[in-house]
Formats: sequence, structure tokens, C-alpha cells
Amino acid sequence: VEHGCIISKDADITVAFEVDLPELFTVTSQEYEAMHAAWCKAIKVLPHFSVVHKQDWFMAENYKPELQKDDLSFLDRSFERHFNERPYLAHKCYLFLTKTTKERMRQQSNFSTLCRGRITPKELNHEMVVKFMESVEQFERIINDTGYIKLRRLSDDEIVGTETTSGIIERYMSLSMGEVNCLEDIDLSAKEMRIGDKMLCLHTLSDTDDLPGKVSTDNRYERLSTDRSDCRLSFASPVGLLLPCN
Repeated sequence: VEHGCIISKDADITVAFEVDLPELFTVTSQEYEAMHAAWCKAIKVLPHFSVVHKQDWFMAENYKPELQKDDLSFLDRSFERHFNERPYLAHKCYLFLTKTTKERMRQQSNFSTLCRGRITPKELNHEMVVKFMESVEQFERIINDTGYIKLRRLSDDEIVGTETTSGIIERYMSLSMGEVNCLEDIDLSAKEMRIGDKMLCLHTLSDTDDLPGKVSTDNRYERLSTDRSDCRLSFASPVGLLLPCN
């Protein structure tokens, strides 16, 4: 990791962002449309053979009340006590933009570089790197200008961590949002994928036959909507937010 970029063993360059999204159920249909249009516009500025990876973490946690604040009213304090230690899904969102090459894009996913010790040398074109970094800045500007989504670029320390704090790579390798004291063993066998005592269940949506025939940016969420009020959720929420798992 250097200059805020993750360099892979194949010399692919990745820039990482933390994404701040609007509060759930506060987004209207028009705002969903605007956000969707901004993503499309931003992705179009990236060069060929780029990978856009938006990663949403939903972790089961217990609510910790903030009772130590001085200016809490009676209602605020009752509210905090009411939700004390109740389980909820904490959400974190990251975005990774990767510049790769034509050869790399053809590689299969079961050919992993995790198990390879050596680094394969590859011609790194300086001009290509500069162009990619410029398009990443443009991408960031387009998304931030929407006013709905905020992108914040992660620094070297936030990616690899420091002596006192865990970086995103450590958290990713231990499937944890908190501070990681020691890395757990990873089992990548054909039978299952396991990190410490956490089992992973992986699915991919790569076949167009599995996707619905008609797609919209958002849907009405019937459980919370009434005949007078509309609760909107993104179209992809059943395979993200609404999955009943940690």
C-alpha cells in the first residue's frame, strides 16, 4: 500500500473510499433516480478494464446507548434506555475502484493470488496510472456533487492500520468491524470458506436468466407503506439490506 493505493500481486491498482449514504426510508423516488444517474455518469468516466466494487457490510450488533451526554432531555434519555442492548444491523459501505488489464479481466475467479508467493512483474505504464488517478478524482467529484452520497478517500493508515487501530484489510480478513487484535485462520477449501469461527455463504448473480425482466431504481416497501404514505427502498435491497443474516 502506498500513496493511498492498494497494489496487488498482479500490479493492479485499487483506490478505496468510505461511502456515506442517506438515511434509510428518507429517500424519495426522484432522489433514487438522481443517485442512480450519478453512479452511471461516474462509472462512465473510468477507463476500460476498470473494476467498480461497492461493498456493503451489515453486522449484527447490540445498541449501545449514549447516556453520558449532559444535554439529554427526559425523552432522549428514555429513548436511549428503551433501545439499550437491542440487536440491530450496523451498516458500513466501502467503494473500491481497480485498474486492471485486458489479460487480467479474462482470468477465472478460482485462480487466486492469495496462495502465490511471488509477484509477477508487469509493465506498468506511468501515463496509464496518471490517467486512472485523474478519472478517480473525477468519479469522486461527480458522486459528491449529488449532495446525497459522500465519498471519502481512505489513507494508507486506514487501509493497513496503525499500531493502535485496525485497518480495513485486517477487518476484511477477520470479518469484523471492530478492532482486530490478532488475525484468525482462513480456510479456503472446496467444501466451505471459513474465517475463524465464522462461516461464509457465497452467491453470485452472473447469469442474466437469474435477473428480473424489468428493473427500476426503487420499489415501494409494502410493510411500512400506507395508502397515504410511501416508503421507498432500492430495487436491490432484497439481496442486500433485507437479507436476514449477519
